[in-house]
Amino acid sequence: MDRFLILSLRYRFFTLIAVIVVMATGLWSFTHLTIDAVPDLTPVQVQILTRAPALGPVEVEQFITFPIETSLNGLPALRELRSVSRYGLSAVTAIFDDHMDIYRARQVVAERLARAVERIPPEYGRPVMGPLTTGLGEVYQFTVKGPGYSPMALRTLLEWDIGMKLRAVPGVVEVNIWGGEPQQFQVIVDPAKLLSFKLSLRQVFEALERNNAVAGGGYIEHQREQLLIRGEALASGVADLARIVVAHGSGGVPIYIADVAEVKEATALRIGAATAMGEGETVIGMVQMLAGENAREVVTHVKARVQEIQATLPAGVTIEPYYDRTVFVSNVIRTVRNNLLEGGLLVVAVLFLFLGDLRAGLIVASAIPLSMLIAFTGMMQAGLSGNLMSLGAIDFGLLVDGSVVMVDNILRRLSKKSGLSRAERLAEVQAAGQEVLRPMTFAVSIIILVYVPILALTGIEGKMFRPMASTVIMALAGSLLLAVTVTPVLSFWFVRGTPGDEDTRLIQMMRRVYAPCLSWALARPAWPITLAVGLFVVSLGLGTWLGVEFVPRLDEGDLAVQVWRLPSISLSESVASTLEIERVLRRFPEVTQVVSRTGSPEIATDVMGVELSDVFVILKPRREWVTAGTREDLIAKMKNLIVEKVPGVGLGFTQPIEMRFNELIAGVRSDLALKIFGPGLDVLKQTAEAAARTLEHVRGAADVKVEQVAGLPLLRVIVDRDSPRTRCWPSSNRRGSATSSAPWFRGLGDSIWWSDWPKKPRRTPRPWAAS
Repeated sequence: MDRFLILSLRYRFFTLIAVIVVMATGLWSFTHLTIDAVPDLTPVQVQILTRAPALGPVEVEQFITFPIETSLNGLPALRELRSVSRYGLSAVTAIFDDHMDIYRARQVVAERLARAVERIPPEYGRPVMGPLTTGLGEVYQFTVKGPGYSPMALRTLLEWDIGMKLRAVPGVVEVNIWGGEPQQFQVIVDPAKLLSFKLSLRQVFEALERNNAVAGGGYIEHQREQLLIRGEALASGVADLARIVVAHGSGGVPIYIADVAEVKEATALRIGAATAMGEGETVIGMVQMLAGENAREVVTHVKARVQEIQATLPAGVTIEPYYDRTVFVSNVIRTVRNNLLEGGLLVVAVLFLFLGDLRAGLIVASAIPLSMLIAFTGMMQAGLSGNLMSLGAIDFGLLVDGSVVMVDNILRRLSKKSGLSRAERLAEVQAAGQEVLRPMTFAVSIIILVYVPILALTGIEGKMFRPMASTVIMALAGSLLLAVTVTPVLSFWFVRGTPGDEDTRLIQMMRRVYAPCLSWALARPAWPITLAVGLFVVSLGLGTWLGVEFVPRLDEGDLAVQVWRLPSISLSESVASTLEIERVLRRFPEVTQVVSRTGSPEIATDVMGVELSDVFVILKPRREWVTAGTREDLIAKMKNLIVEKVPGVGLGFTQPIEMRFNELIAGVRSDLALKIFGPGLDVLKQTAEAAARTLEHVRGAADVKVEQVAGLPLLRVIVDRDSPRTRCWPSSNRRGSATSSAPWFRGLGDSIWWSDWPKKPRRTPRPWAAS
C-alpha cells in the first residue's frame, strides 16, 4: 500500500486519468446493472408439469407423478424432490445444489424425463418442463376486457394474438394464461343413433382422426413445371366436423358425424378461473421473465409492446395492467436513493464540523460516490443485482473511515508549517500518508473481514445475504484504495492547512470534556470495567425478548389475500364467492383495483385447486387512506367485513412478493409452517387439526390453517368383473377383440355394453362424448 501512495503522488496526472476511467466504467455499469426490489431467492430448480384432465388426484399420483419422481431420483446434485398431485394436474419440482448451472440441470432432467414418458400412457398426458423463470418471474400481469366479448373469445384472443406477440419481447420466456374458457369443438355422440347404425365409438374416433389431417404427396412435373401435391382434410369449424363420413350404410349411403352426434363449440374442462372488481369473469395474462434478466428493462419493453398491440385489437377490447413490478422497484430504488443522498449530505456536514475545512470535507465525501462506482463495476462483473439488500446495506460512515484519517493527518501536518514550497508540500503530504497508512489499512481490513464469513452461507440464506456482503466488501476495498491513492492527491492540490490551528472549536470543546473523564477512568479502572460488564449482561437479558425473523417485512404497498374453502366446492361456486369478496373489498376507499385468481393457470407453475383463490388488492398511497392509519388496522377491518358478508371461507392476508418468498423458502405460503409426518392421511389430518387448535392460542399467531389433503368427493364407477350383469360383447362389425369391459366408462372400445344378458341391448345406455 505504501508503494501505491508514493506512485499516486508521483504520477498525479495518471491518477486523475484513472479516476476518470473509474467514473466512466462505474456509470456504465450502473446503467446496465440489473435492478430489482429484493434478491431472488429461487433455488436452482426445474418443474415438470403434466396436464391430465380425465384423471383424479389418486390416478395422477399413481400414473404420472410417481413415474416421474422415480425417473428423476439419483440425478447429479439433486437436493430435494417435491410433487403436487391434483385433479388434472401433476407438478414435480426438482431442486438442485446452488453450484449447479440451471441449463445443465434442465439438460439432465430432460434426459431422465424421456424415460418417464415411456412409463406414462399417452392418453394420460405428456410431461413437459416448466418455463425457465424464477419464483419472482411474474413481473407484469394484466387483464383482457371487452364489452360484448365472451370469456372464450377473450381467452382465444390472448392465446393466439396478444400472448404470441409478447413472447417475442426480449427477456420474456412465457405469457401464462389464467381464467377464461378454453375453446373446444365437442362431438356429443347419441348412443341410440350409434346403435341404430350398428357403429361403435371407435369408428367415430377413427373417422375424426382420419379426416382432420394434412398429407403430402410429393410432386409431379407437368408441362415443364413442378407441381407440389398436398392432401388437405383439416376441419376448420363445426360444419366441417359434422360432414365427416363415419361409414357407409346399405347401398353405399354415407353416414356422417351429424347423423350420430351433435357437434358444437364449447368450453373444455377448466382447472381455474379469473375475476376482477366483482364484475364477473375475466382473462389474466402473466408475463414471466427469463431467469437472470433485468426486471425493469423487461417490463419497460413489455409495456411498450402492449401499447403497440392495443392499437391492433378489436374495438372495445382493452389490456388493463394490475401488477407492474417496476412500480415496486421504483419505490424501493427511490427509498435507497433518498437514504443514500441524505446520508451523504449528513456525512459532509459532520466532516465539515469536525475537520473545519470545507475543501477537506468535500475531498473525504468524494470517496462515497467513487467507492459506489467501484462497487457497481464489481457487481456488474459478478452478476449481482442492485436491490434493497445489496445497496441499502452500504454504510457511508464505513466508506469514509480511511479518507477521514488520511485527510485529518494531512491537515495536522500542514497546519504546523507555513510557506512550504511545492516539493516540500508534496513531501509533507507523503509523510502524513505514510504515518497513518498501516493503522488505516488494518482498520478497514478488519471491517472487511467481518463480512467475509457471510460469503460462506449457502441455500436461501446465501442467496439473501451473499450479494449484500459482496457489495459491501467491494465498496470498502474501493474506499481503501481511494484513501491511499486519490485522497492524498486531492489533498495536495486543494487542502490549505491553517498554521497554529490543529483542532476545530468542536474538537477543542469535546477534548475539554473527554480528558478529565479519561483521567478518572484510568485512575479507577474497576469502575468502567464493572459498568461495561453490567451493560453487557443487561443487553443479553433484553435480547431474549426480541423477536426473530429471517428478514424485516417490506411494505410492498399492495395486499394479497389467500382464500380457501371446502375441498368439495365446485369451480362455479368458488368463482361466485370470490366475486362476493371482491365486492366487499371495493367498499374500502383505499382500494383501487381487485383481481382474483382461482385454481391453476394454463401452465400450472402455481398449482392450486379450485377451492383456493389468490385475491390481489391494489391500494392507494398510504397518505390517501381514510379507513385506517396502519396496514394492520386496514387488514383487520377488511377481514371482519369479509367474514361477515361471505361465510364459509378462510382468509390469509399477506403481500404478493412476500407470499412467493414464503413458498420458495418452505413450499408453503405462510410465515411459519409445521410439517407433520405419519402413516396415513386420516392420522395426519387429525394430528394437524389438533396442532392448529393449539397454535391459535400462541401470542402473535394469525390466520392459522391446515393444508387440505382430503375431503374431495369422488363418484367412483368400479367394474365387477365377476358379475353376470355387466359383460362386454363384440359388435357385429368388430375388426378385433374387445378392448374394454366397460366402454361407456372408458370411452374407447370396439364393443357394446349389454345389460342382463341374453336380453336385447339396452336402448338408452349412458351417453358418450368424444372431444
